[in-house]
Amino acid sequence: MSLRFQRLVLILITLVILGAAVLLILFNTKKNIVFFYTPTELIGKKISSGDRVRIGGFVKNSSLKQISLNQYEFKITDNENDLLVFYQGILPDLFKEGQGAVIEGLIENQSTINALSVYAKHDENYMPASIKEELEKNNQWKKDYK
Repeated sequence: MSLRFQRLVLILITLVILGAAVLLILFNTKKNIVFFYTPTELIGKKISSGDRVRIGGFVKNSSLKQISLNQYEFKITDNENDLLVFYQGILPDLFKEGQGAVIEGLIENQSTINALSVYAKHDENYMPASIKEELEKNNQWKKDYK
C-alpha cells in the first residue's frame, strides 16, 4: 500500500469514529434532556394515566391548601388553564402563591397530577440571607435592594 492510500484509510477511519461518537452523544442527550410542559400544553397532549411528566407554571393565588401534615393541594396555572396538584412532603422555602414552580409527578387524569417533586423558582430580586449578611458586614448593602 502506498503512503497516500494509508492516509486516506486513516482519514476515513477517523471520520467514521468521529461520526459514531457524535451520533452516540446526540442519541444520549435526546434521551436525557428533561423539558417541562405548561398546563395548556399538557391538556392538549394525549398522555395516559400514570405517565411521569414535568410541568411548569405559577401557583394560582388562593389555591394552596394544606390537607394534613405534609399533604398539600394547589393549582398550577399558565393564566389559560389550571392543573390540580396533590403533593405529600415538605414544600421548598421559596414556594408560595403567585410564584413560579416546576412540578414533577404522575398524571392521574387530564387535570390532576400527583407530585413526586416540587421545585420553586425565584425571581431576579431574590437574595439569600447569607449574601445579604455578608454585604451588610462589608458596608456594601444598598437599602434599595428588594
